[in-house]
Amino acid sequence: MVITMINRTVIITGGNKGIGKACAIRFAKNGDNVVIAARERTSALRTVNEISSFGANAVFIETDVSDFQQVCDMAEYAVKQFGSIDVLVNNAGITADAFIDNMTLEQWERVIAINLTGTFLCIKAVLPYMEEQKIGRIINISSVAARKGAIAQSNYAASKAGIIGMTLSLAQELGSKNITVNAIAPGYVATAMTEGLPEKIKDRAVRVIPAHRFGIPEEVADAVFYMASKGAAYCNGAVLDINGGISL
Repeated sequence: MVITMINRTVIITGGNKGIGKACAIRFAKNGDNVVIAARERTSALRTVNEISSFGANAVFIETDVSDFQQVCDMAEYAVKQFGSIDVLVNNAGITADAFIDNMTLEQWERVIAINLTGTFLCIKAVLPYMEEQKIGRIINISSVAARKGAIAQSNYAASKAGIIGMTLSLAQELGSKNITVNAIAPGYVATAMTEGLPEKIKDRAVRVIPAHRFGIPEEVADAVFYMASKGAAYCNGAVLDINGGISL
């Protein structure tokens, strides 16, 4: 049985939809305070209202994770609202797919800026608060693309592989401070990002996934929730694959 820490403050970047939204709802249903950091106001406020409808606490702060000042404001806002930062879920991510011959420098840099540098900046911003509390949980969302690569996604795969390297490094740096750093590497999950894939690619994926289906955001959220729990206190530097077996 997993024993959870009640009334924590959880920051979820990209918590307005998909996996991030599922994480926000999972933590909120546990009684945790949720801070949704995202760029899209309408969908974020819709998620906040959904959480508020069942009596939990959630707030939204507009944040571009590639902007360090905005990220610092995000962390400060969370502490002002709820008094602490106990869990950070680095979920915000984008794609800008192209074969390498056609990929522009802007496409490369933007994906790296949001997915990889954004993860770094968010950790930098919340770390002083976690160090002062002498406890913290950081969960980074990587991807199966970090394990296998992906055609026309060299920028995305590189950013997600970088997240794994960062996770392993920071787990060693911060473990002695009672701050754990772990990663989740989802495969194909039914979100807006995968809905935009061509049907032939989705059909091929389902055929090669041993589970013969896409995952759902809630399955990833449950794993994130575990990584943030007291039951996972000795779990540090782990990379959990949730992909139906496609990486086998």
